Amino acid sequence: QVQLVESGGGLVQAGVSLRLSCVASARTFSKYAMGWFRQAPGKEREFVAAISGSGGRTKYADSVNGRFTISRDNAKNTMFLQMNSLKSEDTAVYYCALSYSGTRYYPHPEQSNYDLWGQGTQVTVSS
Repeated sequence: QVQLVESGGGLVQAGVSLRLSCVASARTFSKYAMGWFRQAPGKEREFVAAISGSGGRTKYADSVNGRFTISRDNAKNTMFLQMNSLKSEDTAVYYCALSYSGTRYYPHPEQSNYDLWGQGTQVTVSS
């Protein structure tokens, strides 16, 4: 059974950087588009960034565009989220997700395209 395991979260001050990682146990990792989502306290889970199976196409939420970078290393079955210039409003639980049902050639922003989710990693940014 494929599993996703996130890591890299923590408590940081505003303005600094963090890098999240998501390791997948899928044998054919490059076949799947993947994404990062987040859920802040009292809010619904929202899209952050997504990446196609090859890594050649990416998509970002407006709120993180220019500050966050999504990438993947298919040889290591790992996806990353580099988060720079963190703000207090970035505080949330961050989840990685894998899309079995969506095409691998497109970075899907819709949660409905994702079939497998990690357990989440907490990111807290203090101002």
